[in-house]
Amino acid sequence: MTDFTPTRAIGILGGTFDPIHYGHLRPCLDLLQQLNLAEVRLMPNHIPPHRAAPGSNAEHRLAMTSLAVENCAELTVDTRELNRTTPSYSIDTLIELAAENPTTPVCFLIGLDSLNSLHTWYRWQELLDYCHLVVSYRPNYALTLAPEVQKLFEQVQTTDVEVLQQQKQGRILLWPSTQLEISATRIRQLIENQQNPQYLLPDNVLSYIHKNNLYAKTTADTSSSTS
Repeated sequence: MTDFTPTRAIGILGGTFDPIHYGHLRPCLDLLQQLNLAEVRLMPNHIPPHRAAPGSNAEHRLAMTSLAVENCAELTVDTRELNRTTPSYSIDTLIELAAENPTTPVCFLIGLDSLNSLHTWYRWQELLDYCHLVVSYRPNYALTLAPEVQKLFEQVQTTDVEVLQQQKQGRILLWPSTQLEISATRIRQLIENQQNPQYLLPDNVLSYIHKNNLYAKTTADTSSSTS
């Protein structure tokens, strides 16, 4: 067996962040502290493979994400997925990170819904060759895994946090973390309806949204709704 002397694991969280909010940020901070991660990198994606393209462009979403973490040194922003012109497949990012950090375990932070749909991901069978999966869940969660994912899960699941630091990749950890019922869709709706989304996202992000008139109804929208 090849000797492996790890450095502290890092976490990564991908998403459109359109806009970023406390439902993204608080779980990141929880996992950073509870799993003793060196940092958590937030990765805004350019072309999400599993959902519609974001309404805000890459420049705005990067700016909002950067503002959201400016007061927490352990939460950082990684722009690699925004710089691609192809869909933001997680496997491509994980391969890059493994090559850049050969002694650093990577914890890929996902929600239970993502684990339940893992079999639909591009090259999902290869993900654990490059990372650990850390799955945040709520009380009374339900696993509804496809048979092939269920088999893998039974083989590699761990409840030992230290394993994530001691091994380079290959484990799945289910972990209870703060789950705030906040959605970017709801925030966009509030702003579109000229309501105040304060306390759902950082104030500096909200200020940026207002300054750049993001998510507000356009004149054309208003005209069509009254015609």
